[in-house]
Amino acid sequence: MFEHLKQSLREALAGGASPASVAMMRDALVEAKIAVGQSRSARDGAAVQLMHERTELATVRRRGELAAQIGDAETVAVAARYEKKHAERVEMLERKLAALETEFALGERELDEMSAQYKEMAASARAPSAPSAPAAQAGLDDRDTEHNALRREAERAERAADADRRLEELKKKMGR
Repeated sequence: MFEHLKQSLREALAGGASPASVAMMRDALVEAKIAVGQSRSARDGAAVQLMHERTELATVRRRGELAAQIGDAETVAVAARYEKKHAERVEMLERKLAALETEFALGERELDEMSAQYKEMAASARAPSAPSAPAAQAGLDDRDTEHNALRREAERAERAADADRRLEELKKKMGR
C-alpha cells in the first residue's frame, strides 16, 4: 500500500541512524499517517453510501409491495426495475466496503511497523541528553515531545490536504 514510503524507509535505514535519515523516515511516517487517514475517510464514505443505498432499496421494495396490494401493475414494474438497480448497487458497495476495510487494516499494520522502526532508528540516532527545559518542567521526555511534534505535523498535513480537497470541490461547483 505504501510502496514509495517503504522505499523511503529502506533508504533511511540503509543510510544508518543519522539525523538526516531520521528526518527522512519521519517524513515517510507522516505521509503514511495521512494515507491511512485518507483510507479511513474513503472507508467511512463507502459505509455511508451503502447505508443510503440500503435505505433506498428498502423504500423501493415497500413501494412495490404497496403497489401490488392495490393492483397497480405499472408501479409494480417500475419498482421491480429500481429494486434490481438498488440491489446491484448494494452488492457493489458491500464489496467496495470490504476492500476498503482490508486496505485500511493493511495500512494501519504497515504504519505500526514503520512507527516501530522509526522509534528504533530515532533512539539509536539520538545521543542521551537532557530534555528541553519546558518539556522537563512538564514531565515529558524527548520521546513524548518528539511524538507530539510528529502528531502535530501529521495533523497539520492532514488539514492541508483536506483544505486542498475542499478547494477543488468548491472550484468544481463554481465551474472553474
